[in-house]
Order: sequence, then C-alpha cells, then structure tokens
Amino acid sequence: MLKSLGYKIASWRLKVNSQRNFLIYCSVFVGFFGGLAAVALKFLVHLMEDVSRNISSHLPFHIIYVFLPALGILLAVSWQHLINRDRIQKGIGNILINIKKNRSNIRSNNIYSHLVTSSLTVGFGGSSGLEAPIVCTGAAIGSNVGKIFNLSPYEKTVLLAAGASAGIAAVFNSPIAGVLFSLEILIGEITIPTFIPLLIASATGVVVSKILYSGQLFHLVTEGWVISALPFYLILGVLSGYTAVYIAKVAGKLEKGILLKQNRYIRALGGGLMLGLIILIFPALFGEGYHYLQEILNGNLEALKDESLFSNWLANPWIMLLFIAALVLMKIVAAGITIGAGGNGGTFAPTVFTGAFLGLFVAFAVNQTGLIHLNTSNFIAVGMAGALSGVLHAPLTAIFLIAEITGGYVLFIPLMLVSAISYVIARLYNKHNMYWHDLIHEKNINPGRDYGMLNAISLDSIINRHYTAINKQMPVADFYKILASSNANIFAVLNNAGELEGVIWMDEIRKQLFTAIEEGNTVADIMVTPPAIIDYAEPVSNLMDLFDKLDVWQLPVVKDGRFEGFVSKSTLLSKYREVIIQQHNETDLFAK
Repeated sequence: MLKSLGYKIASWRLKVNSQRNFLIYCSVFVGFFGGLAAVALKFLVHLMEDVSRNISSHLPFHIIYVFLPALGILLAVSWQHLINRDRIQKGIGNILINIKKNRSNIRSNNIYSHLVTSSLTVGFGGSSGLEAPIVCTGAAIGSNVGKIFNLSPYEKTVLLAAGASAGIAAVFNSPIAGVLFSLEILIGEITIPTFIPLLIASATGVVVSKILYSGQLFHLVTEGWVISALPFYLILGVLSGYTAVYIAKVAGKLEKGILLKQNRYIRALGGGLMLGLIILIFPALFGEGYHYLQEILNGNLEALKDESLFSNWLANPWIMLLFIAALVLMKIVAAGITIGAGGNGGTFAPTVFTGAFLGLFVAFAVNQTGLIHLNTSNFIAVGMAGALSGVLHAPLTAIFLIAEITGGYVLFIPLMLVSAISYVIARLYNKHNMYWHDLIHEKNINPGRDYGMLNAISLDSIINRHYTAINKQMPVADFYKILASSNANIFAVLNNAGELEGVIWMDEIRKQLFTAIEEGNTVADIMVTPPAIIDYAEPVSNLMDLFDKLDVWQLPVVKDGRFEGFVSKSTLLSKYREVIIQQHNETDLFAK
C-alpha cells in the first residue's frame, strides 16, 4: 500500500513538479526524520547512561562497570540475532557497499535497528560512538524514501547522503560538517545538484534537534591562538597523523571480531567483561566519553581522578601525564573490543576522544616544563580535528566539525595546519580511509570503478534470450544444419529440464567442425564448460570485473538452476554508455 501511494505521488509530481524540486521536497522529509532519529538516539543513550552511573555510584569501586558493558553488548547481540535475524548492516563501510554495488538500496529494518542496538551498546558503557549508527539510520531513511517514490539510483544516492548529513548535523548541531561528511566520505565529489539537497536536509535535521533536544555538545572558551604556540601545533599535527595510523590498524583488526571460535553470546559476554575490566581501570572510557571530554575542555583534570582506582597517585603531574597517554592508546582498543564483541557503534567518537586527549597530552607535557604556557583547551579542540582528519581522510569535515561544535572559529589556522599535516602523514601509510581500505582489500570494491552507474543497469535488460537450445546427444552433422540459419557465435547445451550442461563457442570449434562431422561425433564431444556462470541475482558491477578477469565476451545466465540466456560485454558497455548519458542529463536538469 505504501509503495502504491508512492507511485501515485511520483506520477503526480512528474506532472506538476520538476525533478529538481521534488528531490528538494524529499530532502526536507529525509532531514526531518533524520533529525528525529538523532534526537531519539541521544535521548535513549543519555537516559541509559544516567541509570548506569546512578547504579555504579552505590557500589564500592564502581564494580558494576565490569558487568554493565557485557549486559549492553549481550542485549544488542540478542536483538540482532533473535529479533532482527542478522539483517542489520553495521558500519559506514556497508553504506558504501550499497552505494557501489546495490544501487543505493538499504533494507528498511536499518531505520530502527541501529537506534535500538547502539543505544543498548553505548548506554550501558560500550566504548564506541553513536555517529556511525545515526549515519546508517539516516542513510536508510533516505534510501527507502527513494525506493517508495521509485527514484533512480542517482537520486537515491543523493537522498541516502542527505539522510546521513541530517543525522550527523543533528547529533553535533553542525550543519556544514554534516554536508561535508557526506560529500567527502559517501559521495566523494562536490556538485551543486548534490550540495543543495544535502544542505537542506542537514539544516532541517539541526532545526529538529534544536527544537526537541537543544544544547551544544561541547562548550569551548578560547582566547585565540598565539604565534609562539605554532611549533607545538606542528608537533601535534605530526603526532595526530601517526595516531590516526594507529587507530586505523587497531580498530581494523579488533572490529573484525574477537573470540571468533566462540558462539556470538560467549563472544559478547567475554568481550563485554574484558571491556568492563578496562573501564574499571580507566573510567573515562565508559560510553562515548564526551562527559570527560567536556570536563577537560573546561580545564577540570580533577574529573579524571573522581572515579579512578588511582586517584591518589594521579595527584603527581607526571603520573597524570602517563595516565593521559594511556587513555590516548586505550580508547580505540576499548572501541574495537566493543564492536568486535558484537556491539553496535562506530570509531568516530573514539577518534574524537583520542584526538582530544592527544592534544591534552601535548599541552600538559609542555606546560609541565615551564618553558611556555599553552592554552590546553585549544590543543584539545585542535587535536580532535587532527585525529579525525587522519582517520577519515576528510580534512574539511574535521575542520568545520570541530569549529562548529566547540565554537572555536578563531582556531581556524591551527585547525587547518594540524588537519593537513595529519592527513598527509596518514595518507603515506594508508592510501584510503579506514572504510575504503577494508572494502578494497576484503570486498574487492575499487572506489575508482563507478559501481553506482553499473548497478543502475538491470541485468534483465541486457540478457539475450534469443538462443537455440542444443541437446548434447545431437549429432554434430545436425548441429551444422542449425548453423546454416544462425549467425550466433555461442550456443547453449541444455538438458530436458532446461538446465545448462555446457556451451559451444564457434571460434573454438570452427576448425575441427568438419572432422567432428566425418567422425560422427555428437555435441557432447565439442561442447565445453563455460569459465563462469552468472547468477540472475548477481550485481551488474560484478559482471564487468568478471569479463575483464576471464577475457571473454559472452557468458551464460542462470536463474534458479534454469538457463536464461547470454550476456555479452558489448551489450553491457552499450548500456553503460546510455546510463552515463542519462545521468548527465539528470545532473544538467538539477543544475537548471
């Protein structure tokens, strides 16, 4: 019924509205619900965190910290397994896969599943972030709005990115950063037709968040930066780059899973208890960690002692310095365990946390020497941008996000310098950001290949169903008579059930054809097994890779075991050219 209504609205809008205007209307709708989702997630997580902290305050040494993360991850895993049936697609990497290989289609259950599982994970102390889940939720909203109105893959991609922008913008109250995140991470290019819907969705998401859940994430009081601090900002930039490399490697390994030989529930329980022990030693790693981040921005380092087992030792500034360094290294370990054990979250918030404490480490260490006094809050804010820039390979997003959420616009020069240095160093070790790195090496997805355009092609539209079925018992002499009335270069050999048994390539058997006739051979003697058989459900983007790899021009297609026809590389290339022309026309239409 919903889809039927969507088709009716789509028909109406084609009569009375331009394509460009309708996409803008959709972006408002997507931005509104993306903002609502962000508000709901923030509310749920903060509610659960308050309950967790109240419980822990009544127990000695906050021993409940050992068990709360395990409970949250266990509940999240149970939801994914028993209720969601493992249909949730976690992480920004899966959004990129859907854009590149699934025509920007995301399952509708992802609209609500991330809200439930991430709030359970982070609310009970899981040391990960909410940004990836809200990006996934917003992207699912945009994709499914596009599906309801039967929009093209290009339009669905724009709405998917608009939903992600709205989610990020609403979480951080940062509209520009929301837009830049989608352009740098999800789409990879900046065009006016794409920029406008993203900007509108992002602004709408922030308005919804401001009305329903007002308040800045961080508050920074800054005096501006001084030229004498410049060398130390450069040092922070270098350290940020190497820290970004460390984050990408550690997170990449741990997020793939821990205790892999155990079943999911043992993994969740074991990983949760490991995480709980780490949090018992480093309470600042509980949840996102933004509470402690705000405290150090305010200059209140005493907050790091409040719940620590080593509060007396931390009175010594050099032990405090070592403790801060340990937090820099351990946050991403805790985040990796959280996700690797089955929890739902992202590395965005842990990266921000790590960068903040790296900036604190540099400023605190220099201040202890007495050579110069650095503004600690400035270095904390700039450290956040440096870590984000290096990990995401998105310096613009990092600069504007930190400037917007901290109000530190006077820090633009240090933000630019540190972000640029971190980005350059991170690129030396990892050509792609951590999301693309895994997809390239594990999923064989190349960001240079335009999978979006290829998957805009329907496999059904390029199958050649005009074929002559040959039985393998047929004498070659009879097959030769069929050749006289056909110009085909490939023939399918089928059994009585319509199942493919082999193919005959004329280029390969032409020279031996007359010998086979003289010797009384049958088709079974000259047919061959094709180098690959394409399943009807195969994404079209895989076909081009297959043709190039096998160096062939035609391959058979099978659906539910029955032969459907042949797909040729030349037909695919022709259709690909049509899609390119169509997409350019759509872009020109939006630009008018």
